[in-house]
Amino acid sequence: MSKLPILMYHSVSTQSTESKGLTIDVKILEEQLLYLKSEGYTTLHFKDLQGFKSTKDFPKKAVIITFDDVYVNQLNLAYPLFVKHNLKACFYIPFKYVNGVNTWDAGVTPIMSVPQLQSLDDAVIELGLHSFAHQRYDQLSIEAIQKDFDLCKDFIVENKLNVNNTLAYPYGKYPKTGVEQHAFFKCLKENQIAYGLRIGNRVNTFPFKNHYEIQRLDIKGDDSMKVFQRKLKKGKSWF
Repeated sequence: MSKLPILMYHSVSTQSTESKGLTIDVKILEEQLLYLKSEGYTTLHFKDLQGFKSTKDFPKKAVIITFDDVYVNQLNLAYPLFVKHNLKACFYIPFKYVNGVNTWDAGVTPIMSVPQLQSLDDAVIELGLHSFAHQRYDQLSIEAIQKDFDLCKDFIVENKLNVNNTLAYPYGKYPKTGVEQHAFFKCLKENQIAYGLRIGNRVNTFPFKNHYEIQRLDIKGDDSMKVFQRKLKKGKSWF
């Protein structure tokens, strides 16, 4: 078994005063990326995991870096850092809001357009699903979830996007018990979803015990470097 921390980010800013909660200052982001490089971490895409023939293919130290919501600030500020430092990241798309703003949060932050998504080098950025309408899966019927998947697929095909079959649950929410969870996981499998990402704030072990309950570490804009390092290595057990 190998450790696999999966980091979760959202907005990126050039204003240090905005670096808190779901927004991180670009300079702090770069410091964190440089730390990962200095510590010998290999950044992976989920398609890399799918390509491993055995656990022997897994790097000695690995990390997956994820960004939700495909904000334009990720394209302008985060993407150049990954290109510059030869690192990989995964961006998750709420398809209904492409070329719009984050109205699900009553926000006004611009979201990438189709041409902007197509401009990302897929050797650097792996695109994935963040649902169609950014709704909580634990509050939707299976029929509504299936309709959401259908809309995602139609958007991907129509716009010729290269999207990996990894799904980041909006708000990290999904049915967690009983019949509802069984039906949800069955729906994911029928839609050929390989991996489902929650939050959880714990470090995963690979191979995963459950492909649909993969945990991510919520990296906050006001986390100190010491807190970032502790989250990376120990997850929630430090808090």
